[in-house]
Amino acid sequence: MENYPALAALNDILGVISSFVWGPWLLIPLLLGTGIYLTIRLRGIQFRALGRALRHTFVDGDDSETSQGDISNYQALTTALAATVGTGNIVGVATAISIGGPGALFWIWFTGLVGMASKYTEAYLGVRFRVTDHRGNQMGGPQVYLNRGIPGALGKTLAFLFALFAAIASFGIGNLTQANSVAAGMEDTFGVDPWVSGILIFVATGATLLGGIKAIGRVTAGFVPLMVTVYVIGGLVALALMIEEIPAALGLIFSDAFSGTSAAGGFLGATIMMAVRYGVARGIFSNESGMGSAAIAAAAAKTSHPTRQGLVSMTQTFIDTMIVVSITGLVIVTSGVWDMGPDQAAVMTAAGFSEVLPGQWGGTIVSVSLVFFAFSTIIGWSYYGERSAASLVGGWITVPYRILFTIVAFFGAITELELVWTFSDIANGLMALPNLIGLLILSGLVARETREYLKFDPQLSKPSTEVMSFTSAQMPGWR
Repeated sequence: MENYPALAALNDILGVISSFVWGPWLLIPLLLGTGIYLTIRLRGIQFRALGRALRHTFVDGDDSETSQGDISNYQALTTALAATVGTGNIVGVATAISIGGPGALFWIWFTGLVGMASKYTEAYLGVRFRVTDHRGNQMGGPQVYLNRGIPGALGKTLAFLFALFAAIASFGIGNLTQANSVAAGMEDTFGVDPWVSGILIFVATGATLLGGIKAIGRVTAGFVPLMVTVYVIGGLVALALMIEEIPAALGLIFSDAFSGTSAAGGFLGATIMMAVRYGVARGIFSNESGMGSAAIAAAAAKTSHPTRQGLVSMTQTFIDTMIVVSITGLVIVTSGVWDMGPDQAAVMTAAGFSEVLPGQWGGTIVSVSLVFFAFSTIIGWSYYGERSAASLVGGWITVPYRILFTIVAFFGAITELELVWTFSDIANGLMALPNLIGLLILSGLVARETREYLKFDPQLSKPSTEVMSFTSAQMPGWR
């Protein structure tokens, strides 16, 4: 970019804007504050109902035969996981720790825990206010529930802004940058030319998107559990080999979260504010709680009540942050590579795995995981962007959007993207603002209806026919 001064200047300007949007005075306190407020308003639903939510998600199954929707609630979960389990779980965590110190991992955990309440709320609203589009498919998310749930010009404005920024972000953070990560990983690990990777991404993305949300749901239901399992098993083996170091690593994480980190090795030292800022920012970037994106996938789920899908979607943040991110962070801190310096953040996770796993296994697991995590994000975000674009200009945009999205993914694999990364960060952050305002306004409705439902079905065990009757009485006209 140094050969193009105008582009370099534009990137600097966008960098300042991005720092403000994702800085300590706007998005971070709003996201964190909203999560804390919703945790209180919903009486700590992420703690008291987590066990029931996990059982309902992975053991009980869903209401597929009797409920309206396009995909099962499990497929809705894996589609949302596909979009969120990405490079942020590997590189993003390393960046937070390299700048904010080991204490940043504590704030990532804290953000994930309160973010589960935000994820529940937006998924609940996504199902609660969903509509049927011109093709007979369910459509929901902030672009719908902000408009339908908040009367007047305010709701319409918030819905428009979310849809606009989400559609833009889908081509950046959900497409170009992820395709570039896939191509880079394939080149570094297997020596594959980026052009070849671009063609493979083009074919795989196009084939998946051709079938719409039902095809995406089938692909992610089989693909996501496998990719997460491989990475988690590799991380657990690495931690098992360092088990004697784990207590000291945990002590360092908790102490540095409230005291800052002294300079060590290539590490320059971090204040408490740096730990909080980068821990919260990267935690949000990883699990997207409060950003509204997962509500778009949740709205397509076959479910008999919004509470059921809200609880299923809530487990996504738990899996993303409390499991996958924890594996990354603990390996980095326990292996002692956390002080390599911010300029080494991109390779820090691989270095941590390689420190203890034999041969080339450590680096290979991380590199392959990066490729699959990034591709899964492309698939998940394609649906988010498509639904957002359709709410802006109408359902006719669906096929042209899929074609354009697939073409853009190819170019993402073969081009440099520094400017796109910065612009995408801004769009990604701005789409959260109208959603967070909506969550706060509609929190009373969610809290009241959730409380009523859990009194009726505290164990989530009622048959769907009884639940549908209750839902019809509680919310007349609900689809």
